[in-house]
Amino acid sequence: MQEDNLISLNVWLSGRSYRIRIKPDEEEAVRKAVKLADDKITELRNSYAGKDDQDFIAMCLLTYAADSAIEGNSHNPLMHKELADMMSKIDSIIKE
Repeated sequence: MQEDNLISLNVWLSGRSYRIRIKPDEEEAVRKAVKLADDKITELRNSYAGKDDQDFIAMCLLTYAADSAIEGNSHNPLMHKELADMMSKIDSIIKE
């Protein structure tokens, strides 16, 4: 992917701002995914008291990964690579 074609986007997830770079045609889908994830984190926060935000983010990611695997997408190696890349980015952002 050429970085010249990427746009910077600030998104809010679990009360924190994250700056990401995406393809312009992915912006709507990314914003929708962030909204869904943030709503899921809020739902988890209301269900499980006493956890910190990293726990809720991890639980959210695991929920989506499990749903994806259950739906039969587990045979798609490209999805697994993209999910692994996304998890690595999230881990590095959390560690900052």
